[in-house]
Amino acid sequence: MAQRRMFSNRITDSAKFLKMPLSSQALYFHLGLHADDDGVVEAFSVMRQTGAVEDDLRILVAKNFVNVLNDDLVAYITDWNENNRIRADRKVDSIYKDLLLEILPNIELTEPKPRADTGKVTGRPMDNQWTGNGPHRLGKDRLGKDRLGKDSKGKYIEPGKPKPGKAKPVRHKYGQYQNVLLTDEQLAKLKSEFPKDWQDRIERVSGYVQSSGKHYKDYLATIRNWAKRDQQSNQSNKVAPQTREDWFG
Repeated sequence: MAQRRMFSNRITDSAKFLKMPLSSQALYFHLGLHADDDGVVEAFSVMRQTGAVEDDLRILVAKNFVNVLNDDLVAYITDWNENNRIRADRKVDSIYKDLLLEILPNIELTEPKPRADTGKVTGRPMDNQWTGNGPHRLGKDRLGKDRLGKDSKGKYIEPGKPKPGKAKPVRHKYGQYQNVLLTDEQLAKLKSEFPKDWQDRIERVSGYVQSSGKHYKDYLATIRNWAKRDQQSNQSNKVAPQTREDWFG
């Protein structure tokens, strides 16, 4: 059975419809909701589910809103084609089609047609959820590896798991105040570049960080910058020549 049904205002707003008891009007809506694509519905089961009585159905029959097809109260909604226009490539024949045509031979029924994309009469698709293997809300491919991320080497990574990468080297604390952070590799470079006073340079930065509250992203780079600044400062403080001969030679 379809999940959606329509009702025409031309039918439900008519005086003939509105003059019926509310219980008969409600039964008409429930019959329409449960009808198949040909407008046929098992009225008895709907009445049992909704608490409607046979008098409600008799009124619908008397007003020509419904035709009862057999003693089991299988019924046809008279204005079905007015309420619902179902595409031929979505149409599924009623299991009571033969009975319907036997009782109402002049009724116009929509004949199912092949789907344009498959060339087959497949019944009702699930609203753009078709794949090559039939209707699926989510195909297997969408739940497979295509939905997983890839790392730099092309390997699949499950959602929720962090991407593998190089572990960050551990930085150790140095200086009097234990606030100069250097990796083992950075410490080795510091000793190589400043073999005589590398410890003094660490203490100098440590004292400044402690007193100023500043922090640096790269302490080795800071020590190098300070060393370069000291060198430039020393060059600028050299004694200038005092005699003419010193100037011109």
